[in-house]
Amino acid sequence: MVKSDFMDALEYEFRASSNLRLALKQKAYVRNQFEFYGLKTTERREIQKPFLIKDFLPEKNESIAIIKLLWEKPQREYHHFSQELAFKYVNQLEKTDIVLFEYMVTHKSWWDTVDFIANKLMGAYFKKYPEQRKVYIEKWLKSTNIWLHRSALLFQLKYKNDLDKELLSHIINSLLGSKEFFINKAIGWLLREYSRTNPEWVIEYVEKTELSTLSKREALRLIY
Repeated sequence: MVKSDFMDALEYEFRASSNLRLALKQKAYVRNQFEFYGLKTTERREIQKPFLIKDFLPEKNESIAIIKLLWEKPQREYHHFSQELAFKYVNQLEKTDIVLFEYMVTHKSWWDTVDFIANKLMGAYFKKYPEQRKVYIEKWLKSTNIWLHRSALLFQLKYKNDLDKELLSHIINSLLGSKEFFINKAIGWLLREYSRTNPEWVIEYVEKTELSTLSKREALRLIY
């Protein structure tokens, strides 16, 4: 299926199942930042199933162009589909793929896409290319983009014993004092998740670090 046919078919299916009343509610929920067709997540995933069957997936090189084109569309369903399409190629990661993931994080940004990209896509990427971690993490921390900051925190969310504690400490320490809810929440979330693996380290780190009240509460939620 060529690129235009793929996108036209997807658009037809989304439009055919649109629900204006739900779309307005979904738009209000994200502070009117995006348009919606009004598809519930389970419904969208059922509709898009044929587009993600292995035998019918576009070639990886073509998928990058499709993802970018769909990402520019106003309806949020395309962005959710695109990141799930990108995940289909997670076993074919190339060193240049981080450019696409950065683009996705910094365009049409909100937590619902950023968290998936950071955890599922960037997380897998940095496991395959660990030498790229410090290069991009430093770049992101020096930026003023809170979604890149959040990505720097959350790419290790599911690393468990593979989590780089020294790097995590550096990232959190670099973001201390932030007034951004999405940053302080992410700090706590990451620490809470790691407490499942290493609660002693999390307790010690929280005790010696001047975390925000939100971060501290979230970090220790599973411990006390």
